[in-house]
Amino acid sequence: SSGINAECPLRRAGKWRLKDSENFDQLLQDCNVGVIKRQAAKMVSSEHHIQQEGDNMKVDVVATGQKGKKQDYTVGGSFTEKEINGEEAEVSTAWEGESIVETHKAKSFEYKLTRSLEDNDTMVLHLESPKGTRAKRIYKRME
Repeated sequence: SSGINAECPLRRAGKWRLKDSENFDQLLQDCNVGVIKRQAAKMVSSEHHIQQEGDNMKVDVVATGQKGKKQDYTVGGSFTEKEINGEEAEVSTAWEGESIVETHKAKSFEYKLTRSLEDNDTMVLHLESPKGTRAKRIYKRME
């Protein structure tokens, strides 16, 4: 079956595990996340289980010792979810080349998340805070 992304060699679907973070603590600080929640976030091992059919994405975020979250959306549309500080956020999504950009707008902050594939085994979440802090969450493919 030749899917809609036949020309796209990189496969987003699969299970990904967090391997490395850069600048994540500062980003959380910019988004009004308190020190205890930030410490907890640093300890959490996170997995993203992704299913994709064309523009339809299902992302199951599994985090150790925390309630994970499920995202089910069509790229180009929006959804709501609870952020790490407990606020509800409106999340709008769009394609930017081969990457998916999510803009999270909560009451007290806003940030941008870009989900990119560096290669078939490396997915990077690029985060940008309202204060311009750039953070990275680097995931490696499990399967």
